[in-house]
Amino acid sequence: MTDLSMWLEGAGALAGAGGLGYAKVRAPRVYWSLVGMPVTWGRFTLSYRSTMDVCGLAVHPSGLRAFMTRNVARREVQPVPPKIRRVRGTSSGLRVTLRLPAGLEPADVIASSERLRHAWGVHSVTVVETKPGFVELRMTGYDVLGRVRMPRKARPHGMAVPVAVREDGTAFERDYRKAPMALTLGANHSGKSMYQRNLIKGLAQLPVALVGVDCKRGVEQTPYAPRLSALVTTPDDAASLFGVLVAEMEDRFDQLSRHGVSDLWELPSELRPVPVVVLVDEVAELFLISSKNDEDRRERIVTALIRLAQMARAIGIYLEICGQRFGSDLGKGATMLRAQLTGRVVHRVNDKQTAEMGLADVAPDAVPVASLIPMNRPGTAVAADSTGGWSKIRTPETSRDEVVAVCREFAHLVPDLPFLAPFRPYVPAPAPAAGPSLVKPRPVTD
Repeated sequence: MTDLSMWLEGAGALAGAGGLGYAKVRAPRVYWSLVGMPVTWGRFTLSYRSTMDVCGLAVHPSGLRAFMTRNVARREVQPVPPKIRRVRGTSSGLRVTLRLPAGLEPADVIASSERLRHAWGVHSVTVVETKPGFVELRMTGYDVLGRVRMPRKARPHGMAVPVAVREDGTAFERDYRKAPMALTLGANHSGKSMYQRNLIKGLAQLPVALVGVDCKRGVEQTPYAPRLSALVTTPDDAASLFGVLVAEMEDRFDQLSRHGVSDLWELPSELRPVPVVVLVDEVAELFLISSKNDEDRRERIVTALIRLAQMARAIGIYLEICGQRFGSDLGKGATMLRAQLTGRVVHRVNDKQTAEMGLADVAPDAVPVASLIPMNRPGTAVAADSTGGWSKIRTPETSRDEVVAVCREFAHLVPDLPFLAPFRPYVPAPAPAAGPSLVKPRPVTD
């Protein structure tokens, strides 16, 4: 009987270890909650002061504090690390709020993030300034971008659409109020189309007008026609559409002037025009010309795009431009247009120069990261903006049928905009449900 109980205990221990090993690979959230978080929390608590000292994040205390420690407490004066204000666990890591002592700034902690990652044995450490004098260490216990799952609370709201997951486990939102114009770059099979699918899926649920520009004969955006207010598939039609958008921009500026405001969102809701999001699938098709006869069309397109990028934010027209490359090699006006695109998302690229086109002028530190995205991680990208901040993100896999279903579900949100009526895509009526056949089946004969 003793031998049997010993074998049962051994089998139970092996099964438990095997279950934890399986969970670590197939269910990392479960493994982190059961094993990873308690171990990391304990390691962090026990080694915090020494780690901060070694990493150079402990400073000499103020004169008064040093005097009180030396003469009243009769203790040796030691460097003071940032004070821990709060520690809380999440489904993917730990969040630690620190109060910085005098002499430290967030940049000092950011510079030591890699050393902190190794010291506490976590996958990554991201430092975010929450308010003056306070930073938050967002420790990720495992590779969140390995199997992407959007946070449950991530929902489209206002003019913000969650489209990807950051390396720290939070949702990356495409916020048109903060970054009204954006550029997305990436090589073939890098995840640009998946990024656009998630973007359209979120935008379709908001009360906005969606304008598609897909000069690849509409192969990417035609399926989303039920939710599009306009769709053009040739450069000639695109030139006409951009001319109409510029005219609408001028009319909206006149409306703002009449009401004495300088921004669309300052108008009362009943007078506010519908925001318009212009989705350009492959921008190079608008810049390239095959003959001298195309130069006038190209000039009109480029001029209209630059005017929209420079001024249309205030009247609620936003540009979302996508391409494989976007630099001076496209011709006159490309660099000037790129400078107006605040938001940048760069997927895997074929050369370092393409990464520099998208990131060097806004977040030069992110260029090496974008250049090293592996081919087996489609959807991974670097997102940056003009503030210099950047983060590594990955888009969840979304099928085209799923996005088409959302576009059909929210087709009633397509606004009635007369200036876009000539470009409204044709939406065929859904096929009727199959009913009983009226043709009698023929008998089977030998």
